[in-house]
Amino acid sequence: MQTNAPAGAEARYQAALNEGRFLIQRCDGCARHVFYPRQLCPHCGGASLAWVEPKGTGTVYSTTTVRRKPEAGGDYDVSLIDLDEGVRMMSRVEGVPPQEVRIGMRVKAKLIEAKGARMVVFEPAGASR
Repeated sequence: MQTNAPAGAEARYQAALNEGRFLIQRCDGCARHVFYPRQLCPHCGGASLAWVEPKGTGTVYSTTTVRRKPEAGGDYDVSLIDLDEGVRMMSRVEGVPPQEVRIGMRVKAKLIEAKGARMVVFEPAGASR
């Protein structure tokens, strides 16, 4: 799949998520992966970015626990995840208490629905879906 429509990369990314597919971009010019969705490759400036499905596995690069009162939903994790394709994305790790998420932890992506749209979150790589 290709897209070069102005301001369309983010919309295409979300549309794929809503269809149940996690996609990132790969530059046809330099063959490097790209995330967050863009119109031009940040590595070489190329305008030909293909949509590809990542392996969905990665490593926690950094993590923090956001503190909330229990009646507001309780604490949750916010992490930067380095996908195996070489891109970094902000998300959260679920399936373990936020304080147990560790830098270097191997994780795998899963799609969840939140507020009427799908989004990518991660769980420890050894967890079952």
